[in-house]
Amino acid sequence: MPFHQYFNGDILAINEPVFQTNDLGLLRGYGLFDYFRTYNGVPFRWDDYWQRFENSARLLKLTLPVTQEETEKILADLHALSGEQEVAFRFVLTGGYAPDSVHVVQPNLLIRTEALPQDNPAGRLKGIKVIPYEYVRDLPEIKTTNYVHMVLMADELKRQQAADLLFYKDGEVSELTRSNIFIFRDSKLITSNRNILNGITRKVVLELAKLHFEVEVRPVSYQEVITADEAFTTSTTKWVMPVVQIGEQPIGDGTAGKQTLFLQELFEKLVLNWGK
Repeated sequence: MPFHQYFNGDILAINEPVFQTNDLGLLRGYGLFDYFRTYNGVPFRWDDYWQRFENSARLLKLTLPVTQEETEKILADLHALSGEQEVAFRFVLTGGYAPDSVHVVQPNLLIRTEALPQDNPAGRLKGIKVIPYEYVRDLPEIKTTNYVHMVLMADELKRQQAADLLFYKDGEVSELTRSNIFIFRDSKLITSNRNILNGITRKVVLELAKLHFEVEVRPVSYQEVITADEAFTTSTTKWVMPVVQIGEQPIGDGTAGKQTLFLQELFEKLVLNWGK
């Protein structure tokens, strides 16, 4: 198997077991992760992803055992061992092994090389359906390993032929389980700024959009979303993915919007030329 993993200083085969059973990530759900990929063999927005990972670690009071420069070398080694042009990297940082099952002694750092996922490429053309779900993530700024609600609702998503959950609380929309939400109203692009993970794809799309549209980054109501002209979601694997239905409510005319597809094209051009 060509893929490998780094764990606390060692590079191992991807199927090698690494965590002991008293890890705080397992016992207490005390852990965080990040995920990004290469384009043309070059990690995409590496500085942004590292800063977010570093910020998540700081907010969880976990000390990173490696510097950004050391991690770059690890990524290069893992990438070379894969023999693949394009790979995804998954970082996992946990509270480590705790003799009393509470206090952090030394965090554990895992970096996995993974094959690129195929996250519904057809959805980029025709759009996806999402289900409204009343919930706000705990510590939304941190990419924690807690995805309980997504896993609990997996069967229901399949039953309703929906791709994801749309989180909202007290009439305000925040995000999807693994991606950010945007809407267009009267050619104005609007996205939430509260109770969200600051997505790197979200950041890139905002940079691209400001050259072409009026942009508002502010709290967004659920009513605004279901009555929007267009909606879409952004993430590492989804890129710019049109959202055409929320529950039983179609968005706009129920098809991928022209302005969304325009931004999708801008983003695709950017990533396909990344590193060139």
